[in-house]
Amino acid sequence: MKKRWNILPESTDKTTALQKALGISRTICSILVQRGIDDFEKARDYFRPQLSNLHSPWLMKDMRKAVDRVEQAITQEEKILIFGDYDVDGTTAVASMYRFVCSIGNPTLVDFYIPHRYREGYGVSKAGIDFAAENGFTLIICLDCGIKSVELIAYARTLGIDFIVCDHHLPGNELPNAAAILNPKQADCEYPYKELCGCGVGFKLMSALAEHFSLDETLYYRYLDLVAIAIAADIVPMTGENRILAWYGLKKINEDPAPGIKALIELGGIKHKLNISNVVFVIAPRVNAAGRMDDARKAVQLFIETDETRAMEFAEMLHSDNSDRKLADSSITEEALAIIRANDDLINSKSSVVYKEDWHKGVVGIVASRLIEHFYRPTVVLTRNGNMVAGSARSVTGFNLYEAIYACREHLVAYGGHFAAAGLSMLPENVDAFSRQFNEVVSATIDERLLIPEIIIDAEIGFADIKESAFQIIQQMEPFGPENMRPVFIARKVTDTGYSKILKELHVRFVLKQGDITLTGIGFNMADKFHLLQLKSPVDIVFNIDINEWNGERNLQLKMIDLRISE
Repeated sequence: MKKRWNILPESTDKTTALQKALGISRTICSILVQRGIDDFEKARDYFRPQLSNLHSPWLMKDMRKAVDRVEQAITQEEKILIFGDYDVDGTTAVASMYRFVCSIGNPTLVDFYIPHRYREGYGVSKAGIDFAAENGFTLIICLDCGIKSVELIAYARTLGIDFIVCDHHLPGNELPNAAAILNPKQADCEYPYKELCGCGVGFKLMSALAEHFSLDETLYYRYLDLVAIAIAADIVPMTGENRILAWYGLKKINEDPAPGIKALIELGGIKHKLNISNVVFVIAPRVNAAGRMDDARKAVQLFIETDETRAMEFAEMLHSDNSDRKLADSSITEEALAIIRANDDLINSKSSVVYKEDWHKGVVGIVASRLIEHFYRPTVVLTRNGNMVAGSARSVTGFNLYEAIYACREHLVAYGGHFAAAGLSMLPENVDAFSRQFNEVVSATIDERLLIPEIIIDAEIGFADIKESAFQIIQQMEPFGPENMRPVFIARKVTDTGYSKILKELHVRFVLKQGDITLTGIGFNMADKFHLLQLKSPVDIVFNIDINEWNGERNLQLKMIDLRISE
């Protein structure tokens, strides 16, 4: 697939000043400046994150109300229900808040509730509120959801149940009538950092409660591993407080993980120090699989379990769910690709809408993302869900998917989402009409350039500057994530040594030369680019700098992303 290369410009004066202040590679200084790290103090905070730099939780609107309501519930021995979404952010938030509230109150009066993905759907559910009412709960602390649950929280009030909402999603025009709403994205909330995940908002409530009750910081710092997993899985910006929390959370994961996390690491076969990428691709899918394939309640049970043997039993359940998820994901992706390839209209379309009645509804979102890897365009994957057709949609970078779906609302029963992803449902007889209109809307509104995937390139670098010292500084830029991605480099007029080769018919082992310096690299799924090396012409290459450890030896290598013939 052809890709657009976007090389970020260097801010010359700021880069020169930062290099003078730090005394490190100009190339790395240029990347730091692009990310807003343009003086010594900012660089110090970036490379040496400190928990002491976290903002006071009392800056968040309604924090005093929330703390007072929790204190009232504990003092008066009310029953407290911890409620959260079925994804990684929700289950980690519920697990940490549940254990924390149990530690400051009477644990026999505390329970948790995770809505079933298919029976109850996303967010606060009527079934969850009814469960609370039937079991005598008078306070619900909901995490990673609730900001738009106006009617349901009003319903809870009629039953004598108060809500504390801890959410990070954008509020609607009307806010729920809750005892307290903690959400830094509220227009009148002065909390300085707006990009916390749901578990992060819960962490701020725990820190305020600990301060209010004069408790030691370790009582909530112990949940930093869960916060880091939520930050990684929810793909929030890896900046500011998120980066501090993720840095210390990863430290805890690597040095003192909770039994459930330790079990997931073992089942994932990770033998080395974990980074954010391991969390995203090894831990998060297993946690998400619980809700996708079965019941996410066992993900919370995994995270709150203190016995290692029991924790391993829960981890094995999640591992099994993830194996089932991978089988469903793989087979459905192949079926969906076959549908597209067999239909000329779909092949030539600027969008993809595919539907089959028996596809597993828990993986259609993943399948939509997989299809975009093959056909880079807005994609909707639909399946039958009882008397309705339901599905998930995914977008390409830069295209507002939600607006496109909103334009087709006459064919829909329900829809929701944001710029990049959405969910929707419709009557079976409306599938064809929706498909036609969605394609018409996308065709009429999408910029043609957005149908070509873009690679953001941070800086040009020569082979002579790819050194162990530079790589060590890049490692200190972790944890990586949105707005602090692993640096991507371009090297120009590189030649093949003749020793590059295809591996397993899919991948390429590169052996490349620039001047008198030779470096090796690995390009996964890049066999279709191998012919460019055989032309014996200089090429420009795009890559990350990585390390290859083999037989006790450690060498720098290039993790290849793309290449093209030099101009």
